[in-house]
Amino acid sequence: MKKLVIASAVSALFAAPAAFAQSAPAAAAPAAPAVPTLSQVLDASGVTVSGYIDVATTHADRNIDPNNGGFSDRVFDSQNNSINLHQFGLTVAKQPKEGFGGLVNITAGTDAEVIHSFPEPAGAQNGSSMFDLTQAYGQYATGPLTVMFGKFTTLQGTEVIASPSNVNFSRSILFGAVPFTHTGIRGVYALNDMFTLTLGVNNGWDQISDANKAKTVEAGITITPVKSVTINLSDYNGKEPASGGGDGSRNSFNAVVSWNVIDPLTLGLEYLQVSQENTVIGTGIGTAKYDGFAGYITYMFSPKWRLVFRGEQFNDKDGFHFNTATGTKYKEGTLTLSWLPADAFEMRVEARRDSADNAVFFSTNNTTGTADEKNLTTFAIQGVYKF
Repeated sequence: MKKLVIASAVSALFAAPAAFAQSAPAAAAPAAPAVPTLSQVLDASGVTVSGYIDVATTHADRNIDPNNGGFSDRVFDSQNNSINLHQFGLTVAKQPKEGFGGLVNITAGTDAEVIHSFPEPAGAQNGSSMFDLTQAYGQYATGPLTVMFGKFTTLQGTEVIASPSNVNFSRSILFGAVPFTHTGIRGVYALNDMFTLTLGVNNGWDQISDANKAKTVEAGITITPVKSVTINLSDYNGKEPASGGGDGSRNSFNAVVSWNVIDPLTLGLEYLQVSQENTVIGTGIGTAKYDGFAGYITYMFSPKWRLVFRGEQFNDKDGFHFNTATGTKYKEGTLTLSWLPADAFEMRVEARRDSADNAVFFSTNNTTGTADEKNLTTFAIQGVYKF
């Protein structure tokens, strides 16, 4: 009897795990590890990728297409009544606060034809490509100092090449009167919260390969006396090829002031003065000059609506910039209404009036090759998508 009880207990002991296994639910298989998204991979590596698409249409009451016998005093929007892909921009960058980094920025579209550096790339349209390597530079950062080497945008001007960073659709006359990019070495030193200094040497105005042996020196200072005010002063000086034969010293001084008066209201002011020695002026050779100023009033009615007015005056004293009659003065007024329904999208509607004190514009039916109008009116609609 004792043996029977012990045998029954042992049998029950071995049978219990099997019974439990049959009655308990099966354990879930381990979950497969999640595959990281591209955004997560880029964030982890410190690489940023951003871009935008700029499409617009412009209606003009004059012939503003230089490739079709017209004239325009601004850049980029100089096609007659056409819908254009002005820019597709893409930027890939890794710019750590310490150590080595770099940035590559490409621009594709009709605007790319304008901003090419020397030498001009071969292309299908008028010898100009609709693709531009706008910026490509390496950098080294240590403490308050950053050193850049390669191709980068200019220090000068209120407005920039990248469409989303401007508040108007059309660019100012002054935007086309300064360099777009430079190739060289630039050092930026943040002295303190109020002063940032920039000093560099490059090939000159819009030159990947130097057009001569001389170099251009750039110097700039950014002053922030209070949080709401920013002042940028910059100067470029160096020898550039001149129409009088050989080289001549070219100097460009630019001042930009921005004041955020109250949260919705910002005022801006820009002044530019450029001179070029050894230039053909009339029947002689001398130092050609042009100068101008622009003012901006920006008001945010709400987070989704913005109104901007820009007024501008430009004095092409010696016909150096536009190659028109000596002493021609230009004025323009621009009103731009922007709708921002989402962070990634903006639509702009713009009206602009340009005038000159000499006939420099061409009427739409003018086939004489001689300018016959002193004013120009344009209307534009632009859509910008950012990603």
